[in-house]
This record gives sequence, C-alpha cells and structure tokens, in this order.
Amino acid sequence: MAGAVNLLMQSHPINSALSLVVVMGSLAVEYLLLGAEFVAAVQVIVYAGAIMVLFLITIMLLNAGKEERSKGSRVATLLGVPGVVIGGALIAWTILVRSTTRSVPVGALKGDPGDIARLLFHDFLLPFEVTSVLILIAIMGAVVLASKPEAVARDPRKDAD
Repeated sequence: MAGAVNLLMQSHPINSALSLVVVMGSLAVEYLLLGAEFVAAVQVIVYAGAIMVLFLITIMLLNAGKEERSKGSRVATLLGVPGVVIGGALIAWTILVRSTTRSVPVGALKGDPGDIARLLFHDFLLPFEVTSVLILIAIMGAVVLASKPEAVARDPRKDAD
C-alpha cells in the first residue's frame, strides 16, 4: 500500500516508476501467499523486470524532469472525494457483509506451468504478440513526442556548410 501511495505522490517520474516496481513486487508476494508460485515468478520476471526496465529507459530517453504542480480541479475535488468515500464504503461493506469466500487448500487450484504455457503460447498467442507490438509502438511514440521540434525540422544541407 505504501508503494502505491508513493507512486502517486512522487513528483519525479523515475522515483514513481521505481515505486511501481515495489507495487509489482508486492503483488508477486500476494501470488505467493495464494500458492501460485509460477504466476509470482512470472510477475517478477515480466512486470517488475522487463516491462519496468522499458518504462525506465523510456523515461530516461524523454529526459523528464520534475513535474509541474497545479492546484487541481475543483470539480475533481467536489466529485472525487465523495466518490472515493462512497466507493470505499461499498467495497468494505461488500467484503465484510456479503463475502462468502472460504479458504482454499494449497494445491487445489490448477497452476501447472505446462498448462499455463499451453494457454499462453497456443490458445492466446495472438493477444500475447499484439501486446508486445503495442508496447513497442508506445515506446516509439514516446520517443517521437519527446523529440525537439527544431531537431526534426532542421535542414541537413545547412549542417554541411
């Protein structure tokens, strides 16, 4: 929880991305507590490792400095604070009063790495590959948006003089 709050409160993008690594790591611990060791390992390797490295590289390519602080929207404050309170109360009521979840013994759920690999690389191969292409396109778009306009519009013939 502290990592998520720190993620939102940081003004420097790299510190915020590192806080996201902490959130992904704590999610992996949650998977371990649920008995899904393979999913926890994949969470650490794929999200906390590979994806976050891509985010950090993109942030460094953008040369992002401190973010500007603003007062915030008055409408967001007027609607957001009561919305969060009402939403939190509904979630708490649902968990405390309406929850019928029982504990599950260790090993009762399917989590065989072979089954997961078959699903990921056979049944869901197209969405898996489309996701990787979308991440690549997002990084390329961030680099293009971060490039300085004068560097793009510069005439190469003037550089030869």
